Amino acid sequence: MSLQIYIDGNFYSREDAKISVFDHTFLYGDGVFEGVRVYEGCIFRLQQHLERLLDSARYIMLEIPMDIHELTAAMVEAVRKNDIRNGYIRLVCTRGVGTLGLAPWLCPKGSVIIIADSIKLYPEEYYENGLALITVPTQRNRVEALNARVKSCNYLNNILAKIEAHNSGHIEALMLDQNGYVVECSGDNIFLVKKGEILTPPTYLGALEGITRNIVIELATKGNFPVKQEPFTRFDIFTADEVFLTGTAAEIIPVIELDKRPIGEGKPGPVTRSLITAFRERTLIDGHQVYPDG
Repeated sequence: MSLQIYIDGNFYSREDAKISVFDHTFLYGDGVFEGVRVYEGCIFRLQQHLERLLDSARYIMLEIPMDIHELTAAMVEAVRKNDIRNGYIRLVCTRGVGTLGLAPWLCPKGSVIIIADSIKLYPEEYYENGLALITVPTQRNRVEALNARVKSCNYLNNILAKIEAHNSGHIEALMLDQNGYVVECSGDNIFLVKKGEILTPPTYLGALEGITRNIVIELATKGNFPVKQEPFTRFDIFTADEVFLTGTAAEIIPVIELDKRPIGEGKPGPVTRSLITAFRERTLIDGHQVYPDG
């Protein structure tokens, strides 16, 4: 059966799922979205994802034509219709159809699109052996220009960084701010481990307040690893014992090299591996159940 995609209350096949070319999310990237995981028939951290979506929409003054309960029901139905037991949901809220000008107030009603499918961000061997990063020239957006806590459909900043990484033979890029502080990667948050202490950039530098990022902070704290959210530079990564990335699609993935410099022993470290184990255990108990039979 063809993938069934939800658009404004109805389901369409992949081939028939369409929006207007006059929708301002298509024209200008004027919309918000969430990527959500499904583990063993449960939507993981659904409430937190929807709260972040609503915060993003409020920031850009986008009125979503469904409340949080209606969004939840639609996402559950999308997962069921596509028989997803382990997969990924992309929830997109568009500005809606308007004119060719920028004015969002000329878009009378937005659209809600839900795609429930599978995803694989990185090949499996990178989870086992670790990932090599490269620092790219494209800087992360300044928060006074576009706050990264808004998960908007305009990802050009991240895409440019991804292109630069790909052009250099890497699959992920490290992004800095205008002062040389580490912010995040093109699609993931970043953490380092030094002498048993865990460090991650604060969101005020321009890092997304990732759902998986916050889970890792919770798990690390419960595991008696001190966690600090404070600025640091590439020097701190070069001299770290361990580095890892987090994200809904990426989950937790080790980093073993930055800019041709090995990190720690050049292989995934014990703290990273323990957090991966704890995270996988958490995904089995923390979710919104989709199927009545479990």
